[in-house]
Amino acid sequence: MSTAAPAVTAAPGAVLADLLPASRLRDATLILGGAALTGLAAQLSLPVPGSPVPVTGQTFAALLVGTALGARRGFASLGLYAAAGAAGLPWFAGGTSGWSMPTFGYILGMLLASAVVGALARRGADRTILRTAGVMVLGSLIIYVVGVPYLAHAAHLSASQAVSLGLRPYLPGDALKAALAMAALPTAWKLAGRR
Repeated sequence: MSTAAPAVTAAPGAVLADLLPASRLRDATLILGGAALTGLAAQLSLPVPGSPVPVTGQTFAALLVGTALGARRGFASLGLYAAAGAAGLPWFAGGTSGWSMPTFGYILGMLLASAVVGALARRGADRTILRTAGVMVLGSLIIYVVGVPYLAHAAHLSASQAVSLGLRPYLPGDALKAALAMAALPTAWKLAGRR
């Protein structure tokens, strides 16, 4: 007679958040929690000499929120984060707020990226190390595709200046963030399967 707890089996198309009992309260709490996590992670901010874009934890949090919550809740969570910060809540990088700063494009990119990585997670892209790496790279690429041109426009930079100031210095950090996600997400699924 086995005393092991039965394995959690996620329905096809499930994300990590779907392993919690379903309710509107759960969804609202997850959305609010994801926004708060992103705001807290944004406070882990290191300035980069010569660039208006700091190194922060918010991109990592945004991609984790999208992946763990799924496209709809992830987008809602990052939408709440963006709207509250644009309205004046000082929880963007380094305690800033507002929509007129040159780095706001990265926040818009995070909003889009959270939906894309969430949709991919619904297809099981967060369950293995290799697929998780691909999801994180794609999510980071989306953030840059929106953020770098916005930076160029808002800060009156050429495209090459924007790439030099808003992309290149951050690639090593993004590789580290992807590696952390590659360890965290598949491990979370394995642990959930052992409950």
